Amino acid sequence: MDVQEQITAYIISQPEPKRSDIRELHHHILQVLPGCKLWFDNGKNSENKTVSNPTIGYGFYTIKYADGKTRDFFQIGMSANTTGISVHILGIKDKTYLAQTYGKQLGKASVTGYCIKFKTLKDINIDVLAAAIRYGVETTGED
Repeated sequence: MDVQEQITAYIISQPEPKRSDIRELHHHILQVLPGCKLWFDNGKNSENKTVSNPTIGYGFYTIKYADGKTRDFFQIGMSANTTGISVHILGIKDKTYLAQTYGKQLGKASVTGYCIKFKTLKDINIDVLAAAIRYGVETTGED
């Protein structure tokens, strides 16, 4: 199964109304990042043990570890969680920036250093989320 098929299967596997929200958000992110590399992380480690929620990834980011090793990964991740949806914006150095800059304008969302969580798409301002995503991509200098 290729990445697009994995993404489609993941979206279809979600219960309504989360399925519709994830589908709509997926389309919004693709509009913000046209032509970006798509990823799908099934949330399992090399031993097939679940370690995170399955995640749709967008863009391209090289994670640099303290030991000098690197790993290619997505810049923006979107996943369903038990209470709603999470959007991860990787690579932002200032862990207070998202909350300070976008937190109040987003609507009913929880914002941490790199993660924006919300229950439903109607609870947030999609334009503000798009601005946060754009900022994250521009900050890392890759897409």
